[in-house]
Amino acid sequence: MVDLSTTYLGLKLKNPLVASASPLTEKVENMRRLEEAGVSAVVMHSLFEEQIIHESLELDHFLNQGTETFAEALSYLPSAGKFTLSPESYVETVRKARKAVGIPVIGSLNGVSSGGWIHYAKKIEDAGADALELNLYYLPTDANLTSTAIEDNYVRLVSDIRAQVKIPIAVKLSPFFTALPNFARRLAEAGANGLVLFNRFYQPDLDLEALEVAPNLVLSTSNELRLPLRWIAILYGKVEVDFALTSGVHTAEDMIKAVMAGANVAMTTSALLLHGLPQASKMLEGVQKWMTEREYSSIQQMRGSMSQGAVAEPAAFERANYMKVLNSFNPNAK
Repeated sequence: MVDLSTTYLGLKLKNPLVASASPLTEKVENMRRLEEAGVSAVVMHSLFEEQIIHESLELDHFLNQGTETFAEALSYLPSAGKFTLSPESYVETVRKARKAVGIPVIGSLNGVSSGGWIHYAKKIEDAGADALELNLYYLPTDANLTSTAIEDNYVRLVSDIRAQVKIPIAVKLSPFFTALPNFARRLAEAGANGLVLFNRFYQPDLDLEALEVAPNLVLSTSNELRLPLRWIAILYGKVEVDFALTSGVHTAEDMIKAVMAGANVAMTTSALLLHGLPQASKMLEGVQKWMTEREYSSIQQMRGSMSQGAVAEPAAFERANYMKVLNSFNPNAK
C-alpha cells in the first residue's frame, strides 16, 4: 500500500494536499467539507493587518470621540463592512474549527509590520491553531525604499513573532526578491519553520469605459506551477525549512512534481473553486495510482528526487539552460 503521509511544520499529515488560505477556509463548515474531501490540513482565511488597525482605530474613536484626526486616519482603510471577520471573530473561528475537524488548522496573518500582529499571533496560538502562516503581501512603490530595508523589516517581523509564540511558523513569500536563497536562509535563522512559495499578486485591470482601476481576480492554472517548482528545487537541501508549493496546483501531476522538487506539501485553492471540493479526492487518487504504477512506496521516497541537487543536469534549473530552451522553439512546428 502506498504511503501518502508527510510532515509539514512538524505536523504529521495523512497526505501532501493542503487547502491554502482563501474564502473556502473562512467557515468551519467548509473546513469540515474539505476534511471529508481528503485534504490533510487547512490554512485559514487570512486576518489582515488592516483589520487589526481598523479595530484599534475604532476603539480609539470611542475613547477619544471628537478628535479631528480619526476620520482622516480611517479614510485610508477599508470600512468595517469590507471585512468578513473581525479580529476577535477570527480567533473564535480558529477555536471552533480546532474542535470541529480532525486535521491541523493553520492560522494566517497578512501584513508587513509587527504592531498588532504579535498580539493576535499569540491569540491565534491560544485558540488552538496548530501553526501560523505569515502572509507577507506588500508591493513597494516608494523609490526611496531599498530592498535591504524591506527584507530587514520582514526578518524582524518573523523574529518578533517567533519570540512570542511556540507553534510552528511558515512564511508565505512573493517571488520578487533579488537574492531569494539568501533571504530564505535569513528567514529560517529568524525562526521560520517553513516557506510557502509563492504568494500571487492579484493584478488590477483598467476599465476603459469607466476609466477606473478594476480589481480582477484571475484563478491560477497549472502553467503557474513552474516558478515555485523551480525555486523549491533550487532551495531544497540548502535552507533548513519545510517547503509548501502553492500557485498552479490543479492535478495529481502537479502534486507529484511539487513533491519531487522538494515540497513537503502542495497547497491548492483555484482547483477546488473551479471543480468543486471532490477535486481533492481525484487528485489524491491520481497520486496514489501514479506512485503504484511506478513502484514508489512513499511520499518520503519521492521527495526531493528531482531537486537541483539530485538531478543529473542541475544547470537545467539555472541560467545555463536559458539558451537551450529558447533554441528549442520551432516556429514551423505543427
